[in-house]
Order: sequence, then structure tokens, then C-alpha cells
Amino acid sequence: MFRQGIIFDLDGTLWDSSEAVVQSWNEVIRTFSDFHELISVEKMQSYMGMPMDEIAYAFFQGLSKPRALELMDICMANENAYILRNGGRLFDGLEDTLKKLRENYFLAIVSNCQKGYIEAFLTYHHMENYFQDIESYGNTGLQKGDNIRLVMERDRIDSAVYVGDTMGDYTETMRAAQEVSSFRPPLKLQFLHAAYGFGKVPEGTAFISDITELPDATERILGSPQ
Repeated sequence: MFRQGIIFDLDGTLWDSSEAVVQSWNEVIRTFSDFHELISVEKMQSYMGMPMDEIAYAFFQGLSKPRALELMDICMANENAYILRNGGRLFDGLEDTLKKLRENYFLAIVSNCQKGYIEAFLTYHHMENYFQDIESYGNTGLQKGDNIRLVMERDRIDSAVYVGDTMGDYTETMRAAQEVSSFRPPLKLQFLHAAYGFGKVPEGTAFISDITELPDATERILGSPQ
């Protein structure tokens, strides 16, 4: 059976967890003996979409790489726990949109986040029934494009759109699209920019300005649901 899918980024695409993440990080940063710079919402948003190790090296500057990763692990553990208690800000119309999409498409999330972060999002906001698969950098240690390809292969998705908001999302989708197009039979993958999110992508890229526009945009890109 031909299967069409929508694979989502998380931060800046399905929700904005910036405030919650900043609160959780600053809680533990205040306890560190060798690093005292609190993180701002603006800085956190600039990091969203990056792999965890890159964020650690960018933010915990002046510390050794092993120490930066150690502090990052502490921040991420508190972040997951904080989100499980408090959640984040869902974009307006998200749940109704997912209900509609779930009728015709295989839905998955692929994020560069730590292990447990997607799960915290799903649990707090009761979204488990809308998504049939998830994958993350924290689970596999792979870049986003590799995880997109992994999800398409294991879930037997023939044609998909990846919805993301940053240049990293765009470049990794383009890389994955080139790789899966060489499969036999070839798979089809295209990118859709969540322009309401945190980043910019090349001019002329297909985009949506609101999550509620996604069903119509997906049908334009992939064709009528099969």
C-alpha cells in the first residue's frame, strides 16, 4: 500500500517551549560552581534545531568540552522533568489540525533534541495518539537527515513532507531527499517551511504561515491522500 507521511520538527513547528526550557535551565545553572551565565529566551531560540553537543559547546564557552557536555546533560534532565510538569505553548489550532491529518497521513516527529524530550511533549499535552513514530538525536546520535531517512525506511513511507522552521531543518531535509531518491524504488521527500517558527530558509521555499494551513499545503505537495 502506498503510504504518505508528514514528519515534523518539534520546536518552532508544533510548539514554543522556549520559556519553559529557559526556566528549567536557569534553575540548575544557578547551582553550578564554574558557570554562571543565565540563558535568555532569545539565545535559546537561536539554538533550537541544533544538535545537543553543538549547543553545549556554543553556550558553555570557556569550559572544556567534557565539562560542557556534563553541564548540558544536567540541563537537559531538568528540562525534561520541567516539561513533564509544565508543558509548553502549543501553536493555535495544532490539535484540530493533527486530528484532520491523522485520518490520511502517517505522522511522525524527528527532532535534534535529547532523549525524553519528545516524550515529555507527548505526555504532558496528551498527543500520543496522533503520532505513529518519533526519533531524535538523543536516541540515535544521528543527524536530522539520517533520522528522517531512518523513519521513512522503517515505517515504509513512500512519499513525505518534512515540516520544519530552521535552515538546519531545510538543509538536512534536502540531504535526506537526495539520498532516498536513489533508493529502488525511489522515495519522495520534500520540505515545507513553518514560517511562523524561529528561523529562515531560502527564498522561494514552500511555506505555511500558520499550522492550520498544513492540510491544504500537504495536499498541494504530495497530491490527494491515497
